[in-house]
Amino acid sequence: MKIVHGKILIFFGVVHSLLGISPWAFWKQFSGFADKFFFKISEGLFEFPLLDGQMNYENFAAFWFFYFGLLLIPMGILVNHAEKTNVQIPKNFMLVYLIIVGIGVYMIPFSGMTFLMLPHAIYMLYNSNKIHNTSK
Repeated sequence: MKIVHGKILIFFGVVHSLLGISPWAFWKQFSGFADKFFFKISEGLFEFPLLDGQMNYENFAAFWFFYFGLLLIPMGILVNHAEKTNVQIPKNFMLVYLIIVGIGVYMIPFSGMTFLMLPHAIYMLYNSNKIHNTSK
């Protein structure tokens, strides 16, 4: 059986990033970022309510939605490389991935974390245990 966890993570990252800049999500924010050549899209710490600032939550969400997708791509490339070279993906990596996804599911239950990434994280652990048990 061919393992495709890395390709799945790359796919999630690409789709997440593309969806983030689409007209259905954060296109308005990204066109504003482009007007500034993607430089200083936020006032940073000066937006913190603790410092009497006013946070622009739409820009914040747009940036992190897009950025999270970009972070998934190199993670997927590393997992894909491990799979191609028959290197066992560390159990700790899979558990941390499951915990991060679990936090996302808890905080945003009606999202891709729940419907796509949680089943993938569980399948990744299941598949790892299955491979580990057959190699004994």
